[in-house]
Amino acid sequence: MNQNIVILLGPPGCGKGTQASVLSGLLNIPAISTGAILRAQCESGTALGNSVKETLSRGDLVSDDIINEVVASWIAHCGSGFLLDGYPRTVPQAMFLDDTLEALGLPRPTVIQIHVPEQVLVERIMGRMHCPSCGKIYHQRHCPPVREGVCDRDGKPLHRRTDDTEPVIRERLKRYEEATAPLIEYYREMDFHSVDGSDNPAMVLEAIESALGLPVW
Repeated sequence: MNQNIVILLGPPGCGKGTQASVLSGLLNIPAISTGAILRAQCESGTALGNSVKETLSRGDLVSDDIINEVVASWIAHCGSGFLLDGYPRTVPQAMFLDDTLEALGLPRPTVIQIHVPEQVLVERIMGRMHCPSCGKIYHQRHCPPVREGVCDRDGKPLHRRTDDTEPVIRERLKRYEEATAPLIEYYREMDFHSVDGSDNPAMVLEAIESALGLPVW
């Protein structure tokens, strides 16, 4: 059985979610977004959800233990392969993932880093919106809905994340860089590829397809 294990690395707003959605279809594997899972927890009203919500509102990262638990539970049901969007973010998380893959008899991952300059990221994040029902992502400038504030797919009102303000975004990016710099070095000697995420999504996808050895049309 061909098992594709792919990790998309990159800061908030780099386009991981957009690319993960397309790659999931191309590779016929599920895309696991830790961000989406954590947002669902925030909206659940549980003690765990409230704790996660408070952490994210400060621009902090959720603890390794919680993230590891969430991801491991998903991986256990994805024997044919999967794509990870937003995980791992630290070397301890990567080591946990390696141990989990080995225990399940799965191959080590192909890692794709999507690099985007900070100012571009801030502008992207401040303009983004999402549909809480179907998950489709929009941007008020680059990818607006046909009707303002309403999802094209299901007509539901679009939401903005409460933590998508410039001070919180810049703090989140700073913490991301500090946490993931060692992670990049951890993966660099493995099946690691870096692509320019400041291009349009189609060009970024072509670069990722090439890195994965897929035919580029």
